[in-house]
Amino acid sequence: MSMRIAPAAGHSTTHSHLSSKNIGAPSAPGIHDTLRAGVGPSLSQTTSTSPSSVPDSAHPLEVRLKKWEETQAALKMEGLRRTFGVSEPIRRGMELKIAREGEWRPAVLGGGLERGVHEDILRGMDTDITWEDVFKGDELRSVPGFHDEVERKVRMQ
Repeated sequence: MSMRIAPAAGHSTTHSHLSSKNIGAPSAPGIHDTLRAGVGPSLSQTTSTSPSSVPDSAHPLEVRLKKWEETQAALKMEGLRRTFGVSEPIRRGMELKIAREGEWRPAVLGGGLERGVHEDILRGMDTDITWEDVFKGDELRSVPGFHDEVERKVRMQ
């Protein structure tokens, strides 16, 4: 493992808001068509709960910041491994996995795809406020009922 402080410079020098499949609005090619494509997260990104997933806008600076966070976490784990042995990163990884899988709240009570308090504390991000903490992206989505969600969770249907 390397003790890299900053992520490798693998960023592109150009950026486009259009995907390779999307040519934009029919009346103005090259311009993002918000009415057809939308501004919310795609279905492929909502299924992943990993903090290393690509942000919705996929701007190069956001990708670079995500890589920075991953590099800092890897540096911290490597330092712990060198100081305390291999057991410390394994123990912290197990605690983080338990915190991710064990905490569940219905969407009505503020649960959903965001991180929980326990995960934030274990990652050392309990004092940070990110964009996703304020704007969750579900303002326009309908929230399922409490009983429907609990029945789905315990497989009563």
